Amino acid sequence: MKTVLTIAGSDSSGGAGIQADLKTFEAFGVFGASAVTVLTAQNTNGVKDIYPVDAAFIKAQIQAVLDDFDIAAIKVGMLFNAAIIKAVGQILAQVDAPVVIDPVFISKAQSKLLEDEAIEELKKLMGYATVLTPNQFEAKELFGYDYTNPKSLQEVYKAPCKVLVKNHTEKRNNRMQSVDILYSGKSKASFVSDFVDSTDLHGTGCSYSSAIAANLALGKSLEEAIMCAKDFI
Repeated sequence: MKTVLTIAGSDSSGGAGIQADLKTFEAFGVFGASAVTVLTAQNTNGVKDIYPVDAAFIKAQIQAVLDDFDIAAIKVGMLFNAAIIKAVGQILAQVDAPVVIDPVFISKAQSKLLEDEAIEELKKLMGYATVLTPNQFEAKELFGYDYTNPKSLQEVYKAPCKVLVKNHTEKRNNRMQSVDILYSGKSKASFVSDFVDSTDLHGTGCSYSSAIAANLALGKSLEEAIMCAKDFI
């Protein structure tokens, strides 16, 4: 059985973060290991409180896993501050495995999940990623992204990793569609499914990125992993 490591925050309500990642790994038949970066008091309505874990202890958690397991892929989620990002980067620099980074800025309930001064440090982490999975808000913060403005896409194309921007909606053949766009170098590919009009959205971004990581661990190409993950979501 393949082992996938998630480095992310804990969601006390069980729907997002580490808890969602481990449930997703199990759904795809891979074993999940975890390193907790942040403790949160939250539910589906928002984050009530945040308690970051000491960066040195986060490194200790990750190293303990790496010392004992053959890690087939890594998913990175909520990191919260610059010290944690630097610590995770030091570990990722030593790892030879696919890395999926979900740049967690803000929850769907509009809870802030990344300190402002940590954004530039997060950009440095992209050099270790196989793919980055921002939503449009996060892509705007990182790259000045605006799907309707072709000129704004240049910074996305310059990213040191492939970038999957989520949550576009389009009307095609009189049906609303959910479109995620993978930017790679100067090319892009679209992944399309029917748009599901639902209020049950808590943790979908976490589950999506961890599903991609699980499928990369199983040997699928990035494009295949994204398609499997999108079908799962």
